[in-house]
Amino acid sequence: MIKLYQFARTWGIPNLSVFCVKVETYLRMNKLPHEIVETLPLKGPRGKLPYLEDEGNKLSDSRLIVNYLKEKYGDTDKTLLTPEQQGLAKAYQRLLEEHLYWIGMVTRWNYTEENWQTNKQAIFGGLPPIAHDLAAATYRVKIKSQIKGHGIGRLTHEEMFELGKEDIDSLADFLGSKAYFMGKQATSLDACAYGVLVNTLGCPFPSPLRDHALSKQNLLDYCKRMQAEFFPELPWVG
Repeated sequence: MIKLYQFARTWGIPNLSVFCVKVETYLRMNKLPHEIVETLPLKGPRGKLPYLEDEGNKLSDSRLIVNYLKEKYGDTDKTLLTPEQQGLAKAYQRLLEEHLYWIGMVTRWNYTEENWQTNKQAIFGGLPPIAHDLAAATYRVKIKSQIKGHGIGRLTHEEMFELGKEDIDSLADFLGSKAYFMGKQATSLDACAYGVLVNTLGCPFPSPLRDHALSKQNLLDYCKRMQAEFFPELPWVG
């Protein structure tokens, strides 16, 4: 049985982590039996979540996890998409995970104090008080350093959000009236896109990025549709 280690559910969405949502959605999308183990990243192979165990194999990093699952259990993307479409899907995955994701991280870890306290409580609230504050402070320094190292953290909030709005516009235009990003059937791009978008639209982190995303009705409808199909036990509350 596949075991997926990830944060506990919160806020009425599958997970507060973009990448935990991505992997669990991929597992459900491909009907791969699995067990969820709720934990914190302290014990993860790379100090991050999610990570996965399968028949003695322990993997972390959602990209490597999905690649492993495709290789072992079959890659439906190759049957659904042409090589050109696969290339386009990969490009949008990179937009989501390597750019828009980081702007979302800023809204949680380094934007407003209210957002930070909400984020802190959701991740570390289950720890004893002293450990709660120490772990939160330690991880905040680490994440802020990563954001700055990426480059997005060197911009002003106004500059950063303008770039994020461009990403949102591109996603909304590309999705258009389609059910899924690549057409009539869900692919691994949808697992990724839902993870990022539900953590933008469905979480309590006010920001210009969230406001702009909420103005795109097709993206909001997409998140509701994905959640209803793959997480029917979680009614939409965003």
